[in-house]
Amino acid sequence: MKLRLLSVVHDEQDCNLDRNFTSLGRGKRRRRLIAPTVSGGGGGVPLTSITTQSPNPTDMGDQSHHRAAAARAFQFHPARPAIIDLFNLYLGRSGREKSDDLVREPPNKTQKRVTALNRDLPPRNEQFLLDFEQLQNQFPDREQLRTVSESVLISLVIQCSNHAPRAEFILFALRNLYTIGYINWDTFLPSLLSAVSSAEMSVSISSTASPPPPVTSTSLSQTGMLPSTTIPNSSNFQSSSPASPLISVHGIGSPSQSANEPSTTAISPVKSSDMNNGQMSRSNVLTRDNAISSLRQLCCKIIFSALEANLKPCTHADIFNHMMNWLVNWDQQQQGSDDVDGIKSWKRDKALFEWLHNCLDVIWLLVDDNKCRVPFYELVRSGLQFLQNISDDEALFTLILEIHRRRDMMAMHMQMLDQHIHCPTFGNQRLLAQATTTISGEAAINMRYSPITYPSVLGEPLHGEDIAVCISRGSLDWERALRCIRHALRCTPAPDWWRRVLLVAPCNRQHPQAPTPGAVFTSDMICEANIDRIVELLRLTNSEVNCWQEWLIYSDVFFFLVKSGCIDFVDFVDKLVIRLSEDDHQILRTNHVTWLLAQIIRVELVMHALNADSRKMDTTRKILSFHKEDRSSDPNNPQSILLDFISSCQNLRIWSLSSSSREYLNSEQLQKGKQIDEWWRQVTKGDHMMDYMNLDDRSIGMFWVLSYTMAQPASDTVMSWLTSAGHAELPGPNLQSNERISMMREVHPVPISLLSGFSINLCLKLAFQMEEAMFSGEHVPNIAMVETYTRLLLIQPHSLFRSHLSHLHQRNPSILNKPSATLLVLEILNYRLFSLYRYQGKSKTLMYDVTKILSTLKGKRGDHRVFRLAENLCMNLILSLREFFFVRKEGKGPTEFTETLNRITVVNLAIIIKTRGIADAEHLLYLQTMLEQILATSQHTWSGKTLRYFPPVLCEALIGRMDKRGLAIQKWQLAEGTVINQCTQLLTPSANPTYVMTYLNTSFPEHRRYLCAGAWVLMHGHPENINSANLGRVLREFSPEEVTENMYAMVDVLLHNMQLELQHGHPLQDLIMKACANLAYFIWNHELLPLDILLLALIDRDDDPHALRIVVNLLERQELQQRIKFYVANRGKPEHWLQTGIFKRIELQKALGNHLSWKERYPTFFDDIAARLLPVIPLIIYRLIENDAAEAADRVLQFYSTFLHYYPLNITFVRDILAYFYGHLPAKLIFRILNVLDIKKMPFSESFPQHVHSSNAMCPPLDYFGSLLCNIVHNVIPQCKMDTSANGIKSNRNPTVSQTGSTNTFEGQKAFYQIQDPGTYTQLILETAVIEILSLPVTAAQIVTALVQIIIHIQPTLTQSNHGLHQASTSSGQGSALPTSPSGGSTDSLGRSRQNSSGFLSRCGYASQQLSCLMIQACGLLLAQLPGEFHVQLYAEASRVIKESWWLSDGKRSVSELDSAVGYALLDPSWAAQDNTSTVIGNVVALLHAFFNNLPQEWLDKTHLLVNHLRPIKSVAVLRIAFRIVGPLLPRLANAHNLFSKTLELLLNMMVDVFGRNSQPSTPVEASEITDLIDFLHHIVHYEGQGGPVQPNSKARPDVLALCGRAIENLRTDVQHLLSHLNTDANASIYAATHPKLFQSPS
Repeated sequence: MKLRLLSVVHDEQDCNLDRNFTSLGRGKRRRRLIAPTVSGGGGGVPLTSITTQSPNPTDMGDQSHHRAAAARAFQFHPARPAIIDLFNLYLGRSGREKSDDLVREPPNKTQKRVTALNRDLPPRNEQFLLDFEQLQNQFPDREQLRTVSESVLISLVIQCSNHAPRAEFILFALRNLYTIGYINWDTFLPSLLSAVSSAEMSVSISSTASPPPPVTSTSLSQTGMLPSTTIPNSSNFQSSSPASPLISVHGIGSPSQSANEPSTTAISPVKSSDMNNGQMSRSNVLTRDNAISSLRQLCCKIIFSALEANLKPCTHADIFNHMMNWLVNWDQQQQGSDDVDGIKSWKRDKALFEWLHNCLDVIWLLVDDNKCRVPFYELVRSGLQFLQNISDDEALFTLILEIHRRRDMMAMHMQMLDQHIHCPTFGNQRLLAQATTTISGEAAINMRYSPITYPSVLGEPLHGEDIAVCISRGSLDWERALRCIRHALRCTPAPDWWRRVLLVAPCNRQHPQAPTPGAVFTSDMICEANIDRIVELLRLTNSEVNCWQEWLIYSDVFFFLVKSGCIDFVDFVDKLVIRLSEDDHQILRTNHVTWLLAQIIRVELVMHALNADSRKMDTTRKILSFHKEDRSSDPNNPQSILLDFISSCQNLRIWSLSSSSREYLNSEQLQKGKQIDEWWRQVTKGDHMMDYMNLDDRSIGMFWVLSYTMAQPASDTVMSWLTSAGHAELPGPNLQSNERISMMREVHPVPISLLSGFSINLCLKLAFQMEEAMFSGEHVPNIAMVETYTRLLLIQPHSLFRSHLSHLHQRNPSILNKPSATLLVLEILNYRLFSLYRYQGKSKTLMYDVTKILSTLKGKRGDHRVFRLAENLCMNLILSLREFFFVRKEGKGPTEFTETLNRITVVNLAIIIKTRGIADAEHLLYLQTMLEQILATSQHTWSGKTLRYFPPVLCEALIGRMDKRGLAIQKWQLAEGTVINQCTQLLTPSANPTYVMTYLNTSFPEHRRYLCAGAWVLMHGHPENINSANLGRVLREFSPEEVTENMYAMVDVLLHNMQLELQHGHPLQDLIMKACANLAYFIWNHELLPLDILLLALIDRDDDPHALRIVVNLLERQELQQRIKFYVANRGKPEHWLQTGIFKRIELQKALGNHLSWKERYPTFFDDIAARLLPVIPLIIYRLIENDAAEAADRVLQFYSTFLHYYPLNITFVRDILAYFYGHLPAKLIFRILNVLDIKKMPFSESFPQHVHSSNAMCPPLDYFGSLLCNIVHNVIPQCKMDTSANGIKSNRNPTVSQTGSTNTFEGQKAFYQIQDPGTYTQLILETAVIEILSLPVTAAQIVTALVQIIIHIQPTLTQSNHGLHQASTSSGQGSALPTSPSGGSTDSLGRSRQNSSGFLSRCGYASQQLSCLMIQACGLLLAQLPGEFHVQLYAEASRVIKESWWLSDGKRSVSELDSAVGYALLDPSWAAQDNTSTVIGNVVALLHAFFNNLPQEWLDKTHLLVNHLRPIKSVAVLRIAFRIVGPLLPRLANAHNLFSKTLELLLNMMVDVFGRNSQPSTPVEASEITDLIDFLHHIVHYEGQGGPVQPNSKARPDVLALCGRAIENLRTDVQHLLSHLNTDANASIYAATHPKLFQSPS
């Protein structure tokens, strides 16, 4: 049914009579009460049929709800009939009513004209106020009369909008009633707009059978923007929203009528048959459009009048919402009005553009900068500019164009310079560099990671599977994604990284699933990047480069990716065939691709594709097409033999898979497979076994081939090699006759050169069989089998890795119940694989699992060996962590660590925070809680000397902790009498051995903890005075936790007694020597206590001046030196995987001592007392340096440098200790620390040794730093394929170029087992560069200055190097010819940097333009790895360079010139470099952004130093530069509220510098010049409130608005009102006024 508004339209559109000529007499008017369904004689809608209530009041805000309730209350007010009659009188409307009006058809024109002739003339307008005042006197309640008047006027507006004279009178009445206080615009306008919306929706539902779909947020988001104003398919219009000040602009759809609202569609002049057919005549369409157009025109005119007054912000928001709704849906009446047979829509009436222009005028008035009733930002985020159907109207186009301009300017401040080339380098171990959510415990284990993001049109970083799928192939974002994946395939980050970023290919998903939020890569991207890598390796192979290692590494990753299901195998094969045929017909010359596919052919997903997929035949044929006849120059090379036979292996495998595919197989290759069988029969004939240690090249190659065809026989053969020596009973004094242990005799481990060619399928089988033999076999495995097993895992870190404790438990839950299996797996983890776990990102998970073992054993009597091994492993794991971690997996309760581990945890946290920072600043909120967990059971504190090196945040949390050492001594003194009495009975040389059990069963825990202290007292300096046998037996019967307590207590008593004896005049040296002799008795003579724990207990008492002297003396004793030499002699080289000889097993007692080996039977493999010291000695070095004992640290390192080569974390240790104590280490000690490394194997720069040994502290030349950066570009920064040359030729780096600036040439990729610390080659190069920088004998300021000088002059330097001086001068002339923006290629710049620039390009293989921007990225990355001292210097140097730019300090420059200069200077260097117009400031800002991009969030806290150097800011030009530097940080800080607020306050204070009330800028500037900064501040406040991209319901946080409000008070008035809505005042801010649940409006 149609709304009766159509009756109004039909009656009034032909009438158009001025009311002065109407025929109705004044005396004939009648007053009557009007029922809800009564229609006036003028054909209008009954006044009571339109209310001020929205169709669905439950969806409205509180204010609209109250308005609707009030309207219902006053609907039957006694004043209402009088007011209606008064307005009818002045409108010239009759009150007559005909009963048949309810069902009549629309009257024809003749009838209407006849009716019109009977009307009376209305009074003159001037009489209206007088008449209204008379009516007013009859009703004393002024407020009620105003409310009723507003209600009546709203109805009249809707009824009379299409009657021009009556509409004019209504405008006149509204203005006059407002002047006398009977119209309140703030209540009238929202109610009016709500009623208009209801009427329009009713018109729409009655006009169209099926309304067209309105513009939705989905359609808008396809443009790349997430709009703040959406247009959902909703029938209900909200006049306000509790969530957003600018509510969703709803389309005109089908209204769902409210139950308590009078129906407005009860009467329809349209026949039901017309509605059922869904058709509309042309006249009806025009009638509907004219009605709505007239109504909107009148509303706009009313709003114009209202805007002359000071309306409340919530009213402005209401008006803005409705205007936006009208604009967005401007063409919806036209949509859906076509005839069924496809007739074109009728053209718009002229009235459309009239209301459209009026609506635009209202919008312009609302966002006018002079008033700023609504921030222009609301237009920017509205999505209006993304309408798919834009009206052919200049005014609307002008508005949209302005929105685009403002949006583009604002979005610039959200993105960093050269952000499109920012990409993970995998140069450090930090994974979650851009955390987006606050997480606790280990919730981050399965959290997705977005290594890159895609910028929205508002500059916001976006990610998600739905976003990634929309990235078009060949676009800049597509290339950026591929660049990241290609770099990952070259640098092989851990599988954990891949798991966090990959998606399962759609064809491999078993069930439909929602888009993954954090994803940024698609299956197509992964597929293309893998094909690129294959092509790259093929080209290397064809160029005669030996890249077999690269193929092996890639096959491991490729197997992992295929098995994970992220590659659609069928699609991959199709694309690979196309790529190889299109790229170069000659590129496929070898069988490497066939070999690669043979590696994965047994993967379940691949077998399914070859067996069950509908395209299996075609896929099989394409796989076989990759075969090439081998043409190797060395046919007997193992690789050549493998590649020669691999096609045969593949054919045989496919033959066995499917009979339907056999017709495509090559019969020659099948016949060739018989040669493999024949060779295998020959070598296995008789009892003779292959000598795997002396195989010739052909035999190695053939065995590799065998691994692809007969994996199980090959696996059995390897197992037979490892068990070929048989087994024997294990001798030993502790073995009883019925406890014989059978152990495999030692053989050679399988060489890694042989293992490397095994198929991955064979490696998987071997690992499984070895695990069965090692952990469930009847014989103790030999070291060769365990070593071969670990080599397999190190060779294939992606495809073979398993988390051993959970893996073994899943295989057989009872395995780890056997002590022997637990010991073996712990030894493997501690001495062979914990670096692999760090690489895999599984260190924390393993730490939690080992902690459970510790918590189970620490109170169990006698299990010392397993406990101490697990504790040592936990030490290594804690020290290997290089990012913030939680000490408990569930994040609650005290730790399950021992006292020793608790203290190591705090020390490592200090190292992490100080040298690497905390990636997520919100983790700082958990730091205090975590320290309480760690220290809940800890008895001692740290000395002041130690705390002074701790990072401030940690030092502040610990400095107030009470030292309990004095209390510990008091407890000892109270228990001393009882303890000495018990020890006298137990430890005298003649003590009865049976008293041991009596003591264990009857002594109290508070006395047992002082057993060692009592023994120490009874010694009196003579260890032979005590019964060591009884003491050793008791200690072994103690629980591990009690032994630890005894050692800590003994150290306390030892140091306390030493102080007492010093007071009695005993020489300190004698006391030290006596103490060391006694301790040597405990440690070496009778091996009563574990040495590593005793040393840790001593260094934890560094607040005593003598503890460290005792430690150093112990480390220098001959007993320990000999033990270390014995260990080194028996272990061979640190690179255990290279050892080919038979491993020598050390006897259990010799390896572990009496205390740990007492009742043990199971032999050791790699465990040793000396090896237990590897994580302890670095901690001792730390403690010595903290206590200013540099000479002692030097001596210790001199003794143990070679031994520390066995430390798996030696590179990490060197890097971290240099960073931790930067500026406090003498040159001699630095050199000694560097010797911990095997320097010959480190990729140090060629000139580094001479600089580090230099006697004079001169800064190295710029060429040294340039070479360092080039090395990072070449080995760390992802390769670029940017179009940088003038002719469009793409320049790409040759990945095989060796680094000529290094002492050692590192060509090709390094396998993981070769670089276990730090884990990847990119990390090794970056860590080496950091070590070099930290070792130089010059200040941080000198180093930073040199690096910055290289960057700001990089363009002319490279131009000169590439083209010679003449062309460089030409480009510089071009730059200097631009007076407002001199480029970095200026002649002055060139002159200062011309020296030392000749070799950059030749070293890196890039074009000069490409290299310049990559050098900036490399420099930012390097500086971000350095300690805070370098950051402070960088901020100072960068601000100095900016302030000294002559064109910024030139006071004669106009504002327009400076704006032009700033815009030119801040171009992305990657673009500016293309025409040699990069600028000093542009390069500096790009350097800062590259630096920020690699900083952990916590370290961003110091960015205020940069701005403070620039302040006070006196010009808009510098203000813009400062905003451009700091602004892009804010999106990254959206989840770090405190840091975000601090940075935002910094930006606001900079604005106050220029636009403050008392500021005097160098050049007067209008507020309109910084509208982009204003828009940016609005946007970033909403971004932070949302915690990500702005959504329709995004709202600012209250404290952020309060912060903005305080800053705004200090601004000039003209700037202040542009930001007036960013405050908590509901009378001034639409954000405050429209969020009643957050902000209480003042009463």
